[in-house]
Amino acid sequence: MSNAPIPRGSQTIVAGITVNDGKAALDFYRRAFGAEVRFLMTEPHGPKIAYAELQIGNSYFTLNDEIPQHNVLSPIARGGATSGFMIYVADCDSLYQQALTAGATGIMPPMDMFWGDRMGALTDPFGHRWAVATHKETLSEAEIEERRAKMMQAAK
Repeated sequence: MSNAPIPRGSQTIVAGITVNDGKAALDFYRRAFGAEVRFLMTEPHGPKIAYAELQIGNSYFTLNDEIPQHNVLSPIARGGATSGFMIYVADCDSLYQQALTAGATGIMPPMDMFWGDRMGALTDPFGHRWAVATHKETLSEAEIEERRAKMMQAAK
């Protein structure tokens, strides 16, 4: 039996996040975004999460608790998010409210964007940024640029 270069059920790029409270993070992502735990490994001598895989829709990401001795720190320890996620769903307004109820902090409520998406932005309790979006219309690059220019002109 030969091994495939990408494990079965995986995607080419898999994001990984570090949090300051792994067990609370697992609970939050389940309540906020409907995440399901695919795999969970705790540290041998403690309750911290060494590695977890969480599935949201057709994608997954990995999660671990901080490992300060190896400079593996959460956004909270670093003073803010260093990256973000985007989740496409059929109803971003509902998911935005669900995440707020679960403990996220709103950055921007969902609104229609010039590139054809409806999108809102949140920060989770662990310092990570999340955008939730619904694709409403497919536009050409020229249409997107035209809408962007109109928006920039209106902002002056």
